[in-house]
Amino acid sequence: MKVGIIGCGNISEIYFKCQNIYNNFEIVACADIKLEAAKENAEKFNLKFQSVENLLSNNEIDLIINLTIPSAHKEITINSLKAGKHCFSEKPLAMNFAEGNEIQEISKQKNLYVGCAPDTFLGAAGQKARALIDENKIGNIVLGTFNLMNHGMEHWHPNPDFFFKPGAGPVFDVGVYFITHLVNLIGPVKTISATSVTANEERTITSELRNGEKIKVETPTTLIGTLGFTNNAKIQFFCSWDVWKHQHSTIELYGLNGSMILPDPNFFSGDILVANKDKDWQLINNDNMLLGIPNMTDNDGSKIANYRGIGLSDMIDSIKNQRQARCSLALSMHVLEVMEGIIKSAEKEEVYNLKTKPSQPEFFDENEIRKLKK
Repeated sequence: MKVGIIGCGNISEIYFKCQNIYNNFEIVACADIKLEAAKENAEKFNLKFQSVENLLSNNEIDLIINLTIPSAHKEITINSLKAGKHCFSEKPLAMNFAEGNEIQEISKQKNLYVGCAPDTFLGAAGQKARALIDENKIGNIVLGTFNLMNHGMEHWHPNPDFFFKPGAGPVFDVGVYFITHLVNLIGPVKTISATSVTANEERTITSELRNGEKIKVETPTTLIGTLGFTNNAKIQFFCSWDVWKHQHSTIELYGLNGSMILPDPNFFSGDILVANKDKDWQLINNDNMLLGIPNMTDNDGSKIANYRGIGLSDMIDSIKNQRQARCSLALSMHVLEVMEGIIKSAEKEEVYNLKTKPSQPEFFDENEIRKLKK
């Protein structure tokens, strides 16, 4: 497929580069509300740069990658569909569930696909963990925890304001990785019970260019609670931008026959620890899997696996073969409802019962991945 990118900010570089990893799409043009940003990336990656309107009307393009800020996700996705193009969006799908429903309605009317990040759950760690669970390695999952704790983005991000507005916060911005990962591993969520805290009404930017400026906090910065899954597992969560340091692991799952500790779901690989009953932990390394082989250098100089774009490539393959994509609209709608449900449960101090119930994404085996890679 011929693909166009709308939004040339921080995340865009990995998407521009991912066409060198996968074999079923080519990025031919890009656009941004800031024309200079589009022009700079077009020159860097040898593409056309266009206005947003001209890119949407470009008949050469089959699919739009939507990398705009979260508040623009709905508008750009809907405009892509109205222009007769499939769309793959960065997370979250939209600012709230009502906006997601608008996207879903137009997607059905136009008979066009919409997919959404994150696709990290398709990586080596996510799929190895899925295989171990499917093989009943630790028995039925009954309990678990996930912990997402740091002190926010205002100390490093040049424009951190949107992180503290509705549609962002720790759950919408980072919790989305954890929730998507868990739905991949154990199926959809059924109930939510949550409470919230906002430690500071204002945040002070300490990143260089805007050092000293204040941000008004408009969404909770800590959310704590329990997700009840349709398989009856209960997963406790702690999502916070009010913590300086901690020693909690990211995700732990407890089955009837053992336990599993998973790496940060924001990444494609990382070691898994598994223990059966009272046995010692066994370390499972995933660096030799196709989506686990280190292929990039992180900010600290370490080698990491970063295969963003695999969800897009799988979606394009699903369009060709008329099947449901793994990063499907149904999955992203469910994850969006879970995130909004956490906020609503905390606001109303009551249990939130989910309306959506997608099927668990299909396991992604190495043979299928191999067919999509260059």
